[in-house]
Parts: sequence; C-alpha cells; structure tokens
Amino acid sequence: MERTILHCDCNGFFASVECVLKPELKNVPMAVGGDEESRHGIILAKNELAKKFNIQTAETIWQAKKKCPNLVIVPPHHDLYYQYSARVMDIYKEYTDYVESFGLDEAWLDVTGSRRLFGNGEKIANELRERVKTEAGLTISVGVSFCKVFAKLGSDYKKPDATTVFSKENWRDYIYPLPVRDLLYVGRKTGNELERLGIKTIGQLALFDGRILAEHLGKAGIMLHKYANGLDDEPVKSIYEKREVKSVGNGITFRHDLLGEQEIKDGIYALSDSIAARMRRKHVKCTTVQVTIKDPQFKTINRQKKLDAPTYVSRDIREAAMDIVRKSWNLKLPIRMMSVTGTNLVGESEVYEQVSLFDEEKKHDEKVEKFEKTVDSLKRRFGNIVSLGGGIEKYRGDIKKR
Repeated sequence: MERTILHCDCNGFFASVECVLKPELKNVPMAVGGDEESRHGIILAKNELAKKFNIQTAETIWQAKKKCPNLVIVPPHHDLYYQYSARVMDIYKEYTDYVESFGLDEAWLDVTGSRRLFGNGEKIANELRERVKTEAGLTISVGVSFCKVFAKLGSDYKKPDATTVFSKENWRDYIYPLPVRDLLYVGRKTGNELERLGIKTIGQLALFDGRILAEHLGKAGIMLHKYANGLDDEPVKSIYEKREVKSVGNGITFRHDLLGEQEIKDGIYALSDSIAARMRRKHVKCTTVQVTIKDPQFKTINRQKKLDAPTYVSRDIREAAMDIVRKSWNLKLPIRMMSVTGTNLVGESEVYEQVSLFDEEKKHDEKVEKFEKTVDSLKRRFGNIVSLGGGIEKYRGDIKKR
C-alpha cells in the first residue's frame, strides 16, 4: 500500500503566536528577537509584513532595523510557544498515532491508515489547516506525499496557509527543478560540494552518478541520491514510542557573522535562556554545558565544561558557556554558527543537595531557581503580560544585596 505522509509547518511560528496574543501586531512589521537596546540581539521569527522588507531569521536586530526602521521587536516567550505547539500537536493526534515532531513548529504525520475515516491526504491536510486556524489562531502549510522528504519539500513549496501535493505521478515535474539546497539535510557545506560537482537542482542530483557522489560525500552522498529519487522509506515515529531525553540544545547559523565579545555574549545568552526554559519544562538539569562554534570557513570546535552542581538556571548555563568561549576561542575571530547544549542530564527529583544555613551562595541559587520557575509559570498563564526586560537581573541583584 502506498503511504500518505503529511508534513505540517506552522508559518512564522514564534511571530504568529505573538500576533495571536496581541492582534495589533498583525498590522505592523514585527519580529521576535533578543535585546533591542543592544542592537545585537538576533531575529528569531518575523510576520508576513516583515518578510516584505526581506527580514531574515538569525540576522541581528541592527541589520533588520536598517532594512525596516519601523520594525517592532517583541521579546520571546518560549513557554508560550511550547503551549501552542502542544495544542497544535493534539489536533494532529486526533487523525493518527504516527506523529513525529521536527522541532516545535513542524511535524510529520503518517495518515495511511486514516484515509478510510478522514479521506485522502489532501482532504486531511485542508481539514488540519482549518482546524489549526480556528482552534489555535495559527496558519500551517502542509506537504502531502508518499515519503517524508518529499512531504517536507511540499510544506516549503507554498506559504503561508497552503497545501501542496507531490504524488507518484507529478513529483518529478515539481521537484526536479527545485534548488538542491532545498532538499532535507543539504546544508551549506554539502550544498557547496554539490555545486562544485555541477549539481544545482534536485533533478540533477537524482540523475547524477551515485558512485561519484559516494566518493565525494560518502554515506551522505548515497542518502541524498536516494532522497532525490523518492526512495526515502523512513517511517514516521509513533507517539507511543518512548524517546529518552539525552540532551537539550539550541543552535543558530547567523546571517551576520558575530564579532567581538558583546555580540558573542548576546548569542550565548539567547541560546542559554532558551535551553534553560526547556530543561525546566522537562524537569531535568544538566551537569555539563557544551558549546559548538563554526567559523565562516567551516572550521568547527566543540568544547564542554562540567558544572559544580546540576542546574537549569539560565545564569549558570550562560556563564559556563561564556567561560568555554573565552578559553577556547579568539574573540576577534568571526563566528558563523554557534550552539549551546546541556548534557549528562539528571531528573529534577534525583538532585539532592544539603544546603548549609551558612552557605549564602547556595541559598541565593535556590532563590534564583525558584524565581525563574515562577516566571515560567506566569508566562504560561498570562503570556505577553509577563515581560522579563531585565527584570531577572534586577531581581538577582536585589537578592545579592539582601
């Protein structure tokens, strides 16, 4: 039986959630980003009006403001994004048990066994689009195909709020002319290597000699050749499949190379705050912080630091990450990509520390931890009403003074 796979992608997810919470943001070019005052914060998402100014994800606010001086910057509310993601995923799960998330805003669905109940893939996709719009206030683009890779190409093909079907009959007509860099897992380095071989489209990749690809790209070349020919048979995972959390990380390839300690610090802080919130949500703490850095020439370093105690406090993670950067990277050199990861995780309930009445530092850490969890809770309940805006640092300073 031919499979029917959907790939659902929430359009401009972070920005769309902010626009649901504050509808007036739909009428202005806006983006979700970091510290606007420093002008070095990073654009995480943007709405449709901002896209018209060619605002790019992962470029700095300073660059974005040059393109659109009236761009409205909204601070991120990660816990709310998890809440909306869960709401959308619950809708998907009403149609199939085979739902595999691909980040907060994307998911594959295998609806092969659901067609008798809900109709063909296109009908299910259109119904999902309407339900997500009505019940969550968000729009999604859906790709429908017979494999995961082509379904993802379909969701990217037309945005926003669209359904694209790549069938066994028509896929070559639509997919062959697409840039090879659009194919899943073709990153910057692989894309450059393929273009050196004269391969610029997915069709050229599909028809290229697989042996030559293997010589240049190894197993990756074989895999990409299969993908380009529609031979992806990877299954969509079941929601009942247990997935152990081994690490929590986040990385960004920056549109503008980071230069100098302040820009690097801004990147580290944004990444660290994000993974700290995720760890608190998953009730796990990390005992090791890992930083990966890649320069414009793709030279990559990967360093880690063991912590004195397990933590999911933003401050602890970003201080450890910055310490790694200072000791292992020349701050005068540009950074193209950077990731921060919390590893060697332990359950929140497994952590036991005997806090001395005289150990003021540990008591201070507990207060900060409690405060950050309280902020998480308030953000889940009240959304944009809760704005950190430096409040955490002020609170921490007040604690230290006591």
